Amino acid sequence: MTKTVYQHIEINPKIMLGKPVIKGTRIAVSLVLNLLANNYTTEKIIKAYPELTTKDIQACLAFAAQFLNLQEEKELSITTYD
Repeated sequence: MTKTVYQHIEINPKIMLGKPVIKGTRIAVSLVLNLLANNYTTEKIIKAYPELTTKDIQACLAFAAQFLNLQEEKELSITTYD
């Protein structure tokens, strides 16, 4: 079963062991994020992976931001205060 996250990201247990990937590819969101973290520009990423678009790369960033927000909410909900 494929789960589409945003328009450009999908999660399918049969593709890359269920890692989030750019829809229609085997390019993991984590790969794109690592490239960005290592100072690759959008243009440089697209040159290396011509099947990607600027919107795909933006979707990776949005996915990461949403994931972090959900993790923070989860941590806050289990935090207890004295």
